[in-house]
Amino acid sequence: MRMTIAAVGRMRAGPEAELVRDYLARATQAGRGLALGPFDVIEIDERKARERAAQSARLIEAAPTGAHVIALDERGSTMSSPDLAALLARLRDAGTAGCSFLIGGADGHDEALRRRADRLISFGPMVWPHMLARAMLAEQLYRAVSILGSGPYHRE
Repeated sequence: MRMTIAAVGRMRAGPEAELVRDYLARATQAGRGLALGPFDVIEIDERKARERAAQSARLIEAAPTGAHVIALDERGSTMSSPDLAALLARLRDAGTAGCSFLIGGADGHDEALRRRADRLISFGPMVWPHMLARAMLAEQLYRAVSILGSGPYHRE
């Protein structure tokens, strides 16, 4: 099952970008035997979509046809790492072609995107910078693959 993070904004070189690259490379490698991956990032250029509605429309377009769409949104529900792993396993086992995680810009998602999403998840009641949220999501995806592969990364 192909996994995509579609996010508003371009990652600049720096620690967040390095974390995203590292965790997604690990997830892609560990996910091969589990039919999870590859893990990709699609960036939405803020200069071409300045308003929240335009950004949300571009994010929706970035989700491949047939993909399960999960929007990161402060109004979403929280999930544990094992719960995320179980969700990905259920989607994979149901034959879902892909899973797209959508991260909005500074103003978040508009209502049309929230309605289109199959699920809204949150990293808690705090608001996180979207570049840091991307790194946190990449880490959680690697952790989910590690859980499903019974790897040593996740310890309970």
